[in-house]
Amino acid sequence: MRQLSNACVAHEKLSATGRSGLQLAAALLCVAVCSSSNFARADEGGVSFWVPGFFGSLAATPLTPGFSLANIYYHTSVSAGGNVAFARQVSRGNITANFTGVLNANLDAKADLYMAIPSYTFATPVLGGQASVALIVPYGRNRASVDATLTGTPGPFPFTISGGSSDAVTGFGDLVPQFNLRWNQGVNNFMVYATGNLTTGRYDPTRLANLGIGHNAIDAGGGYTYFNPQTGHELSATLGFTYNFENVHTDYQNGVDMHLDVGASQFLTKQLQVGLVGYWYNQLSCDSGTGDRVGCFESRVAGIGPQIGYIIPISNDYQGYINLKGYKEFAAENRADGWNVWLTFAISPAAKQPPPAASKAIITK
Repeated sequence: MRQLSNACVAHEKLSATGRSGLQLAAALLCVAVCSSSNFARADEGGVSFWVPGFFGSLAATPLTPGFSLANIYYHTSVSAGGNVAFARQVSRGNITANFTGVLNANLDAKADLYMAIPSYTFATPVLGGQASVALIVPYGRNRASVDATLTGTPGPFPFTISGGSSDAVTGFGDLVPQFNLRWNQGVNNFMVYATGNLTTGRYDPTRLANLGIGHNAIDAGGGYTYFNPQTGHELSATLGFTYNFENVHTDYQNGVDMHLDVGASQFLTKQLQVGLVGYWYNQLSCDSGTGDRVGCFESRVAGIGPQIGYIIPISNDYQGYINLKGYKEFAAENRADGWNVWLTFAISPAAKQPPPAASKAIITK
């Protein structure tokens, strides 16, 4: 989402007209991601607050002051083996004792989300930087299924259970407010952010699929963008950390998560941008709580893929930006993995063109 807004700024340096569009792009890419949707990710039941890929190219570049609106379609398709499938079943409350045994299971999940992200960038400097606020409002559908054979001893008697289960839910996810500060020094751009979730999304601890995560979380971090308007070269990296509060419905608390989002791009023209994106997600500390029946369960995953963006002039005051990026995941542990696609369209204020210099009349005698 940042990629959208910041793309604007980058483009602004390439051209005053193009800058706004990129800016939108960066903001969208940044915001989109954070939408806390429960689709077989990490931590409790394989689900995390942070959605990897939220930040991308031009994450730290400044934005054009005023109101913006980002619209994001996000699709993910993931699968996992026994440990994640079992953890998801535990979260549903199907198993309430410490478990030792053998599990042969498969989890498959798909989610389609639309995210509306209104934002406002202030013209008045804050701590010498540019401040902006945003709110992510996710709506969509999440589907999940598990097929398993469980053999073990949750108590004094061994057992074997085989079967399958599927679930689907449609509605709103958790609301996610966000605050950012950005600074610019020539080709170097810096950013800090803070975000979290409001547990307003559809969530039921007895369900296999949810659109909320059932607990609060706070996330903060910083980013850097190198952008040279003369060459069109751009490189961005954003590092953040998530602290998860206990889920009072399940007495389960996720560990501290770390996430790194990166993006690199080249502006082939003043409007067309191509490049690569990637992320690394890693849980730093163990899960805990009286409801933890699966142990430490630290999760990690990496992803990489292509991106393309295009700035669309709308009027003298507004500009659009469309961006398409996708990730193929790998190196997953205690987390479902697969692939995901982000399609973003953002509208933001266009960079103001400087007024033409007044011509001096030539007087002859």
